[in-house]
Amino acid sequence: MLTLLVAASVFLNGVNIDGVRAQNFEKCRAARVDDKGNVYLDCPAYQAESIGSAGAAAATLPTISVAGASLVPARLSKHYFLVTEQNDGAAAQYDVDVYVNSKWVRKVRSGDEQIVLDISRYLSPGANKLLFAATKRVSKAGAPTSFVRLIVGEGESSGSQVLIDNPLLECKRSGVELDNVNEEFTLQAR
Repeated sequence: MLTLLVAASVFLNGVNIDGVRAQNFEKCRAARVDDKGNVYLDCPAYQAESIGSAGAAAATLPTISVAGASLVPARLSKHYFLVTEQNDGAAAQYDVDVYVNSKWVRKVRSGDEQIVLDISRYLSPGANKLLFAATKRVSKAGAPTSFVRLIVGEGESSGSQVLIDNPLLECKRSGVELDNVNEEFTLQAR
């Protein structure tokens, strides 16, 4: 009996990456094995390019050369900022824990000064989950005009100023509310 062995290949987002060793690919959407044993990884957080076709932009990024392929982690082309706004926030009596892709980023407390935070480092290209976990500090209603608002958007920073030119989501808690509230959003980062 003659057994024919055919070498299977590994593909990352459609690009052959045979020869890859000691690599972990996190946040993959899917992995598929075809009838020939080829493995197809769908990982939007990574970009694979053949070394021969790598452009000038790819040359400036840190790369790992792997048997005919160059792995380049996908980069965001936009900057994303979390900005807070409060109107008598201490009277709103809400503290909000901010999570991006299940990682705790920071706590926004009622009465804090305005916070402007670049959250781009917590995001990857494509769909990202943001969770705002608002906890009422006191079990009685506050002033109806008091609130804590969190806005996330695309923007640019220039010195000490940030301009959000594309607000993408907003979470607002009012002083008259009494419940703890978890709000989850999906942000498409690019």
